[in-house]
Amino acid sequence: MFVEATLVVKLADPYIRNQNSIVNKIISLPSKAITNLSATSERSQIEAERIQEVLILLTSLIAREEATIKLIIDCLYDIGYVNLINKKVRFRPLNSITKFIAKTSKPLAKIFAWRWFMKNCPQLIAKWLYGKVKF
Repeated sequence: MFVEATLVVKLADPYIRNQNSIVNKIISLPSKAITNLSATSERSQIEAERIQEVLILLTSLIAREEATIKLIIDCLYDIGYVNLINKKVRFRPLNSITKFIAKTSKPLAKIFAWRWFMKNCPQLIAKWLYGKVKF
């Protein structure tokens, strides 16, 4: 049986343009077990708690560094759409038109990329980091 502790983290809401808005995000963290556990299960429980803390820290870091991440997404989009269009569209007039369309749809693509990043990257980074320290 585990007792759950609740931690409230305040994050900037990425979906609302008002930078002063704050969202309370409730993250449930399992605390230490009430019953006696063996050394390996206790160690794995501690590892799970620490990984959950890493996930919370990554989420907080992403919320604080929103502008930097959006600039990174912007740069990657600029490089990626040109390379993808040059690779897939060989016909020169169609290539130019496709690049123009991709350039004009950039703000919409940045919104979707930011939402995907906020939803998936903290978990992906935490899982990758855990894989690096797991033997």
